Amino acid sequence: MTRHALVIGAQRCGTTLLYELLDAHPDILMARPRRPEPKVFLSEELTAKGIDWYRDTYFRDRTTEAVLAEKSTSYLEDAAAPARAARMLGRCHVIVQLRDPVRRAVSNWRFSAANGVEERPLGQALEESLAGPRAWDPEQTSVSPFAYLERGRYLDDLEPWFAQFGDRVLVRFLEDEPLSSEQLRDLYTSLGVDPSFRPDLPSERVNVSEGAEPSLDPVLEARLRDYFAASDLGLAQRLGRELPWNAR
Repeated sequence: MTRHALVIGAQRCGTTLLYELLDAHPDILMARPRRPEPKVFLSEELTAKGIDWYRDTYFRDRTTEAVLAEKSTSYLEDAAAPARAARMLGRCHVIVQLRDPVRRAVSNWRFSAANGVEERPLGQALEESLAGPRAWDPEQTSVSPFAYLERGRYLDDLEPWFAQFGDRVLVRFLEDEPLSSEQLRDLYTSLGVDPSFRPDLPSERVNVSEGAEPSLDPVLEARLRDYFAASDLGLAQRLGRELPWNAR
């Protein structure tokens, strides 16, 4: 019986590497093309096309794989996406990849700046984000390129996914050495495929920003930590574990 899985988040958290680790497993086929991401469940119209259209469109290379998986990070931010996914895929598996929200915000800014949509210096962009969201053009991107802080309040976006899929939601952290044998075993076990498989590990980091990471003013970083404190605490309580960036 064919099973489905979704990799849903969050942007700049190592989901491209996760795609590679899943696609390397002989029992898993990732949706193609990898870019642009399918983003089917952001749309009622696309969801209504049904499971046969979905498989024929994104998994046409399928042979004997047991799990068909899609990576679309934008799903994490759409509260209607879980119900759409469940309507088409049933009780699919959901994998969430997260990281330190401050480091994620910096990486998000670097990505937006490198792609020509952000002209503000890092400090100014994050300072202004503390005051509220910036307008963006939904005709150009499926989610805001400026959601540096909102996108790091993970629990708010995760609750609809927990409500829809319960214990089928696996939350991973980039800081937890995602290439370790333990992490790979847990990842493959969650999808019901051979947990002993070990992929050829990438020789270099995947989809990283160019150049050295800019430094944050310590005062601004402290304000950002305060901004995320309540969300981080709620997530830690929801998962029953300390978050790796708070364990340092």
